[in-house]
This record gives sequence, structure tokens and C-alpha cells, in this order.
Amino acid sequence: MSNFSKEIKIVEVGPRDGLQNEKSFVETEDKLEFIRLLSETGLKTIEITSFVRPDKIPQMKDAADLYPKVLELTKGKGISTPCLVPNLKGLEVAKSLGVKEISMFTATSNTFNQKNINATIEEAHARQVQVAREASDAGMKLRGYLSTVFGCPYEKDIEDDAIIDGIKRLLDLGCYEISLGDTIGVANPVQVRRITKMIANEFDLNQMAMHFHDTEGMALANIYASLEEGVTVFDSSAAGLGGCPYAKGASGNVATDDVVNLLNKLGCDTGIDMDKLHAASEFITSKIGHQAPSKFFQAYKGRK
Repeated sequence: MSNFSKEIKIVEVGPRDGLQNEKSFVETEDKLEFIRLLSETGLKTIEITSFVRPDKIPQMKDAADLYPKVLELTKGKGISTPCLVPNLKGLEVAKSLGVKEISMFTATSNTFNQKNINATIEEAHARQVQVAREASDAGMKLRGYLSTVFGCPYEKDIEDDAIIDGIKRLLDLGCYEISLGDTIGVANPVQVRRITKMIANEFDLNQMAMHFHDTEGMALANIYASLEEGVTVFDSSAAGLGGCPYAKGASGNVATDDVVNLLNKLGCDTGIDMDKLHAASEFITSKIGHQAPSKFFQAYKGRK
């Protein structure tokens, strides 16, 4: 057996990244119940929502109503409840609601960044400097997302220098952890190993997380490769919810159910109760009106 770490952290992104592309609005109380069920699983980090313009991401229009209820729900449970904040306006709302941790994002690809937020990487960074400064002054923790690390739908292959530069920018903003995104799900294990080694030569790998999508069915193989290179933090979404509106054909985030199943079989400790995770996945899939892509969720469901 490989010598990877036995303790692995899962960052659950289902309530935000998983639901944000659902066409039918998921009611606030249903989101809250989903988060409540997730909070019972043993997960210690659950990304809740994003403070963005409702006309851009309608699914997140209830962020200001949802977050205070989540704060009450998770009180005393030792669960981090980060929210994505794209700009100063979003930060002001987050501060007013008592958000303690925010997520910030950029990309390795200028074209992707412009399609995503209508700004170049340089323009976006200038905004983020202000957001990061005010968030840090308010005592908030900062986590960074770096999109299109393993490929871009517009620029295709990404240069190593662009990856290094993107990580450095986010670390310089004060982010304690950087989530490296396979945004369109095109990574492969050989590539993942090479890029992870390259990153480890420049930065502390303990500050890195992997964020894989499963478009081509390679996410678990990529996670295994990451584990062998020393990565110990992975983003995932209950039942495999999610997608990318700027990348045609991109399916959802790797399923938390599938990741936990893999890690359990490798003898790793996630602290996650599979029965309770299944309950959360089953609940949310009953509300979105379509089947979940998670293989293990379907298998587990069939055994009940």
C-alpha cells in the first residue's frame, strides 16, 4: 500500500458550488435541511453560499437569508462555514452577517476569467487586494480558488508559470489554503502527478487542496495520484452535484460519496459517517429533480 497520509480533510462544496448551476431554484429551507444533514456527517468544512449578484447566479439569491440560519444551526459544532465573496459589495454583506471565512477566486486563464467575471486576471487581482485587506482587517480567514489549473475550455493547455503565478497571487493575498481546480474535468493522473510535484517544489503542499470535476470519469484516479504525491485536502460535492456554466459538457464536482468510499477502502480517516452522508445526498437529489451522478451513492442506495 502507498505511504500517503491516513488523515484526509474533505471540504464539502455541495451547497454552493454544487447547487449554483441548478436551473430550478432550491428553496431556502431545503438548502438549510441539506446543510443540517451534512453537518451531522462529521464534515468539518461546508461551503454554504456565495454573495453574488442574483441576476448572475439566481440560485444564490437567498444567501443573506440562508447564512444566519446556518450560523444558528452549526453553533457549537466546530464546523467552518465559508462563503464565496467576489467583490467588496459581497464582502460588506458577508461581514454584516457574521461570516468568519470567505473564499476568493481567480484563474490561470485570462479568457476563462473574462468569460467568468468579465475581468482579466490583472483586473480581478486589483479588486481582490481590496477585498482581502478588508476581510483580513475584519478577522476573516481567506481561502483561494485557482480555476483551470489542469486545462481551459478556451486556451486549452496551461503553462506552468501561469499556475505558479496564480498560487503566488492568492498566497500573497493571505489565503491559508489554495484549492487547485480541474474546472472542466480534463485532468489525468500523469498530469496531476507532474503538476503536483512542480507545485511542491515552489510551495508548501500542506497549503494546497485539489478540486476535481468528473467530466471524463477520471476524478478518483486523479485523487489517488494526488494522495500519493502528498495532498491531504480535497473539495467534493455530495452526490456529485455541480458543473461549470462556462465549459460546455463539464459535469459536476467529484462526489463526496465516491471520495469517502475510496478513502475508506484505502484505510484513510475522513471522520465522515457514510450512512449520514447518504441521507444528505438522498435528500438533496429528491429536491433537484434529477439523478445524482455519484456511482457510490447509487450503489449504496441499492443496498438499503
